Amino acid sequence: MSGHKILLAEDDKNLGYVLKEYLEMHEYNVTLARNGQEGLDFFTKSVFDLCILDVMMPVMDGFTLAAKIKEIDEDIPFLFLTAKALKIDKLKGFKLGADDYIVKPVDEGELFARIQAIVKRTKPKVSTEPKILNIGIYTFNYPNLELKTHNKTTQLTQKEADLLKALCDSQGTILDRNNTLKKLWGENDYFNRRSMDVFISRLRKYLDQDPNIKIKNVHGKGFVLVVEC
Repeated sequence: MSGHKILLAEDDKNLGYVLKEYLEMHEYNVTLARNGQEGLDFFTKSVFDLCILDVMMPVMDGFTLAAKIKEIDEDIPFLFLTAKALKIDKLKGFKLGADDYIVKPVDEGELFARIQAIVKRTKPKVSTEPKILNIGIYTFNYPNLELKTHNKTTQLTQKEADLLKALCDSQGTILDRNNTLKKLWGENDYFNRRSMDVFISRLRKYLDQDPNIKIKNVHGKGFVLVVEC
């Protein structure tokens, strides 16, 4: 369970501190936001496995935050914390895609058990997709970090291979820059954006033996891998 990252958005300082300390005792990595807008800011800059959202928060309420988070990552699991036990509020939360709903006062043991259930239920399935891909004249062996032509083998770093794999998975469509930065670099900041540009340049150089392969930059959006026939 160690390593799972949780975004906890809770404006009650005491409760937020207690829950953060409790979950970190159980080896979760917890980022605490004091309001909905701060929670959204954290979510856009890092990668999380689960979100715990208080419903009633200043600046931006939990329902609004959940909707905005789902626009960024529709698969992220989340649960609501609320002082309200009204059926209409629970239904609203579940319509937004909530995995669970806990009414305050929060029992830490119950919260932990529900988080465990969500993490287990949403654990990524074993991929059955091919591990060796053809890109023009190249053969890309992702597990072995190798990019081959008939006369040359380039040994890739893990980050180079991950980025090339992401481009291949979205071939012909835009690979979103923001989401890729979050997944591969952990955060979307100035230095990581520059780092990503360097890696894209490297991949272009590795693929330059085939004039039919291009990695196009879509300004403000991301990159597209194009393999012309």
